[in-house]
Amino acid sequence: MSWTVERRTASAADIHAREVPEPAGRAVWVCDPSGPALVIGSAQPSEQVDHRACAAVGVAVVRRRSGGGAVLLVPGEALWVDLLIGAGDPLWQDDVGRATHWVGDAWAAALGELGIDAEVHRGGPVPGPWSREVCFAGLGSGELSVAGRKVVGIAQRRTRRWARFQCVALRRWRPTELLRLLALDPAGRGRAEVDLAAAATGLDVELDGLLAALLRHLPGG
Repeated sequence: MSWTVERRTASAADIHAREVPEPAGRAVWVCDPSGPALVIGSAQPSEQVDHRACAAVGVAVVRRRSGGGAVLLVPGEALWVDLLIGAGDPLWQDDVGRATHWVGDAWAAALGELGIDAEVHRGGPVPGPWSREVCFAGLGSGELSVAGRKVVGIAQRRTRRWARFQCVALRRWRPTELLRLLALDPAGRGRAEVDLAAAATGLDVELDGLLAALLRHLPGG
C-alpha cells in the first residue's frame, strides 16, 4: 500500500479543523502553520492560557481534538506531520496504546538515518509535573526521546473508520516562551522552567531533510 503526500500551508486552526476524507487511505499531511500558535488539548482548560499574553505577541490560541497539554508551534522550528490510515489497514491496532508504535518506529528510523539515536516509548504514559499544561512535559506511547529528553510528540484521533496521528518533531525547544503564554504565577513559572528545560530538547537537523527521511521509512506493503 502506498502513501499519498500533501503539503499545506494554513493557519493552525484550519489545519486542525480539516476533516479526514472517507473512505480513508494512507496519507501524509505535511502541515506548515502560517503563523505561530499555542495549540491546547481537547480537554485542557482555557483558563490555563494567558490569552492577553498570546494576543500581545501575535500567537493564536487553537484547540485540537486530541488530548494532552499545550504545544507552541513556530513556523520553521518544528516539523508537523499527520499520518492517516483507514480501519482496514494492516497497520491498524485496536489497542490504542499500541496503535502508535509503528509511528514511533518510522520516526526513530528517520532520525537514525540522520545519525540521531532516539528511543520509542512503548509503555504507558509517563507524566511529568507539568504534563497537564505542556505536552512535551511527559511521554506517551510511541513518542520519542533522545538521552531521556522528548523530541517527538504524537497525538491520536480515531474513529471506527480511521486513525489520524498528529506528530510534531521539535527543531527548537522553547519552554520559556511557551510558559509566558500560560496563566501561571511567577513562582510556578520559575519551577516549570527548571523542570521543562530537562524534559525535552530540539533536534539539530534540517526539517526538510527529516521529512524526506521519514517518508523513506514509512511502512509499505
